[in-house]
Amino acid sequence: MQFVRYATDGGPQWGVHRDDEIVPLVGLREDVSYQQLTDAGFLRVVEDAVDAAADRAFPVSEASLLAPVPRPGKIVCVGLNYHDHAEEQDEEVPERPLLFGKAGTAVTNPGDPIVHPSALEEVDYEVELGVVIGRTAKDVSAADARDYVAGYTAINDVSGRDAQFADEQFFRGKSYDTFAPMGPTLVPDDRLDPSNVDVACRVNGETMQSSNTAEFIFDVDELVEYISAITTLRPGDVISTGTPGGVGIFREPPELLEPGDTVEVEIDGIGTLTNSVVAERE
Repeated sequence: MQFVRYATDGGPQWGVHRDDEIVPLVGLREDVSYQQLTDAGFLRVVEDAVDAAADRAFPVSEASLLAPVPRPGKIVCVGLNYHDHAEEQDEEVPERPLLFGKAGTAVTNPGDPIVHPSALEEVDYEVELGVVIGRTAKDVSAADARDYVAGYTAINDVSGRDAQFADEQFFRGKSYDTFAPMGPTLVPDDRLDPSNVDVACRVNGETMQSSNTAEFIFDVDELVEYISAITTLRPGDVISTGTPGGVGIFREPPELLEPGDTVEVEIDGIGTLTNSVVAERE
């Protein structure tokens, strides 16, 4: 089951994406929330509602898809979390997750442009599996971690490498507006195995990254345990789980994003997140 946030003529709504159509969830006896998505009973209610409302389905092309989490309380990113990404940098596998933050205001919608800042020359792509938290989590064990996960989405962790390297830390280079495209769907935890999904990134149709989350150094359970021991995770917080090998900056020569490019981030079971790149207006 793939949940979507979308807009047509009115405000944002929740629906279920099925067979290139959206079934609206207007009229549910309970609101859709990230906490509700952790509830198996609620998911059964939604399945029944979707079956009952099938005659109200409409083509996806008639809606504007929105980021599943428009303004996360926090985005906790994990660096160097794929074995193949560590190999391409000739880096040792870390002993613990390497964490950094990305501003929630960087989130943008499927189909909306990534703005290439005029101050940057090295803008890069990164396909990442996003973990959306559904319940308040503090000091959660790995064994219980999935009880706190609402579901999974795709994130393009767009990165300003020149800012990142100049600052010798990540926040500025990761947090420019539009540097966190997210979507196109949100898949509940019990409908996806986050430790075994194919992930890919294409630029102008050319595959730049292709891997599987089986390459994770730290899986979702370990990440929730580690992060929740440091900071309280709340509903709507997002963990961006790291990117595989193939990023542009480590290619010979580097292959980085330019205005006019189209980036597709695809995660099996979640869908393809597509965004064009445009120049910042002077």
